[in-house]
Amino acid sequence: MSQEEFKTIFDLYFDNIRSYLYYRCGDVFISNDLAQDTFMRIWEKKMDVRPEKDVGLLYKIAGDLFVSYYRKERLWKNLPEEIRFEQNGASPEEALLYKELEEKYEKALGKLPEKQRIVFLMSRVEGLTYQEIAERLSLSVKAIEKRVSGALCCLRKEIKT
Repeated sequence: MSQEEFKTIFDLYFDNIRSYLYYRCGDVFISNDLAQDTFMRIWEKKMDVRPEKDVGLLYKIAGDLFVSYYRKERLWKNLPEEIRFEQNGASPEEALLYKELEEKYEKALGKLPEKQRIVFLMSRVEGLTYQEIAERLSLSVKAIEKRVSGALCCLRKEIKT
């Protein structure tokens, strides 16, 4: 792989890989480091990665690096800190109710299984379609639909209680 090809792949996919890792660990610094490590592994091993066909390979490498990191550091999954509700011009009572709802939502997100949380956040935060998520994670669209549906069901249950 030439330096120009590597730069193209890096420019196209670095942000997506970093977001994916962020959804898994909830830490900006760790996700940056692991995303960089993903591309370093490709460069060091001189892998021939074709952007149109091997996107799943990037996610696989990133996922494997995350698991390795998790095992070494015994990292506890934190919620993404950037997910925030917005509230404009509410009364103090509404503000209190809103704050309670926000806390329930964040707590419910933390209880989701990792696979559901990742797909749910890719869908809701990044605004990706199920097809785009399926391509990135090398899964079927049906699997994505099932995970998002399961996440929504769990969130509904947790927030209602």
